[in-house]
Amino acid sequence: MQHTLLDAYDSQLRTSSEMLRVSNTGRHGPLWFALFPGGHGFVTYESLDGADEAGIAELVDAALEHFGARSDVEDIEWKTRAHDVAPGLHEALVSRGFAPEESESIMIGEAALLAQASPMPAGVEIRQVRDEAEIWAMEKMQGTVFADPGWEARAQATVAEWSAGSDIGLWIALVDGDVVSAGRLEPVADTDFAGLWGGATLQQWRGRGTYRGLTARRARSALLQGKKYLNADCTELSRPILERSGLVKVSTTTPYIRRQPST
Repeated sequence: MQHTLLDAYDSQLRTSSEMLRVSNTGRHGPLWFALFPGGHGFVTYESLDGADEAGIAELVDAALEHFGARSDVEDIEWKTRAHDVAPGLHEALVSRGFAPEESESIMIGEAALLAQASPMPAGVEIRQVRDEAEIWAMEKMQGTVFADPGWEARAQATVAEWSAGSDIGLWIALVDGDVVSAGRLEPVADTDFAGLWGGATLQQWRGRGTYRGLTARRARSALLQGKKYLNADCTELSRPILERSGLVKVSTTTPYIRRQPST
């Protein structure tokens, strides 16, 4: 089961699927490059199989050359996965100024299994957002949970995306009109996947089935859109919550970040 899920992840959720909302991209051998808003460079690939240590070092140099030619790049992320065969990659990245950040678990589950209904706390209503005010309330709650001082900028971006007719689903759990839990459902075009992102629940509503119910509703929505799998990247703190919801850890991903030197 885990092997099947990991194969689906590698074949469907890497490279082109990671570039769907990016206009500025590039290629070099197996590498795919993207530049996200705010000057964030990004490097990914489906596989580096067949490359030895020298070849991988050359690929890292090619990425630095690609982004180094641009003045609008603030930092570069090289996204690694623990199950990849990439001899010497860690050493090549670190020796060129990249630093590893916290690893996250790659979680995948079958939408049909995750869609099964579970008991909900009394008084909890789960549905999609209906207006901009609910988006602001959702983002404020998530900003509180994650201690994110930049939640207002993220809220503005989410409102703009929602107003433009994005296919991303914004789901909330409400109690007496207040948002107590929330999460996104992001269908990935031309794949069997939809992503679960942005999950957050207020402390007093954790451990009561609220987030599990939110996951089930998003899973049912994914099934209606023809999606077979749900995926998420999460910290070790969140992993047990997703496992209780039915997702399986198939690997880990670690971002290596290089801050571009000031000119």
